[in-house]
Amino acid sequence: MITFLDPDQPTEPFPPVDQAETEPNGLLAIGGDLSVPRLLNAYRNGIFPWFNPGEPILWWSPDPRAVLIPRRVHLSRSLRKLIRKQPFRISLDQDFSGVILGCAAPRRDTRDTWLVDAMIAAYQELHRAGWAHSVEVWQGETLVGGLYGVALGRMFFGESMFSRASNASKLALVALCQVLDAWGYGLIDCQVASEHLSRMGAMQMPRPQFLQVLKHLCTQPAPQQQWKQEQIPLLEWLPSV
Repeated sequence: MITFLDPDQPTEPFPPVDQAETEPNGLLAIGGDLSVPRLLNAYRNGIFPWFNPGEPILWWSPDPRAVLIPRRVHLSRSLRKLIRKQPFRISLDQDFSGVILGCAAPRRDTRDTWLVDAMIAAYQELHRAGWAHSVEVWQGETLVGGLYGVALGRMFFGESMFSRASNASKLALVALCQVLDAWGYGLIDCQVASEHLSRMGAMQMPRPQFLQVLKHLCTQPAPQQQWKQEQIPLLEWLPSV
């Protein structure tokens, strides 16, 4: 049975993720709130929120889980050529609001968005609290792409990305992998598999294995990294594996 969460109890525990539905894959709980304590508790337990406008808050833990090991990101030949040209500037935590609003904008093939106002406000609060971070891709002074997610210990939970220029979101992901690998992060949670992520090197991991890795990485001391940077020198980065 689906668990209904109390919106006035942000620290209440989530049910065990092995109670999640198989259809739809991973639906675990309904309701609650999007406070910082509840969101951090969710991520530490392999759970994330996702819901459409007009729906209650839905909490998910799908099986399998899409993940990406930072140093195993795949750079296609065309992407390597683009990196050598350096047509964009890459930054960290310079415009979190701009990135999340870019991710919330309707895609070309639909007018819908899953990033409702409550989600935007919740992740902006996570960013102010130092947990949520963004990667920005700039063309001149114009924000043309980026991504955002949540960092806990040595684990990064990717949430969404957007692109207004060809390959801008791919460059954001490569830049994220580059800095996370340098800082000793072990895994990026991509949540659900997609063709785009698979081409970039994402793989599917059974949920029990994902939870084991998650528990280990989230309890590791956070590296002494500097998220807020005006420019990341994106390289034609060659994974060492």
